[in-house]
Amino acid sequence: MENPFVLVETNLGDLLIELYPEKAPRTVANFLEYVDAKHYDGTIFHRVVRGFVVQGGGYDRSLNKKPALPPIPNEAKGGLSNVKDSVAMARAPEKDSATDEFFINAADNGPDLDHQDDSDEGYGYAVFGHVVEGSDVVKKINWKVVKPTGDFPELPKDEVYIISARRFE
Repeated sequence: MENPFVLVETNLGDLLIELYPEKAPRTVANFLEYVDAKHYDGTIFHRVVRGFVVQGGGYDRSLNKKPALPPIPNEAKGGLSNVKDSVAMARAPEKDSATDEFFINAADNGPDLDHQDDSDEGYGYAVFGHVVEGSDVVKKINWKVVKPTGDFPELPKDEVYIISARRFE
């Protein structure tokens, strides 16, 4: 079986993401459910930490939280590492709390973000894909100047948003 791909069009350029269902089946299915529902269209990258991550998928361009599906089990034990350009699920402090938000690693963040133990703190972040085209776009997003705004301490000063996210055949 070939791995699925998703084309994410942003206002700064396109990202082609290869997904790994054999390593993170529930996470990939969850992500594709949001893609197929066009959930990510018009969402922003609301957290940009230079040299670390770019995170998005949960808020619209007016900074309103989008409705999300129930949380999924954390698949950080899948054997994939949070290396540069890998795509992982964002979550709250509880290990099984990921819903719609994802992040792209702007640097090699494993083993810090990888599974270390079964506690909430050490469980890690489930990698489920990798940017195979568009790493220059990830870099552009990651180098945006941030301006703390309300509940968003790492919000880019110039809006960065997803125009569309679709399966790519």
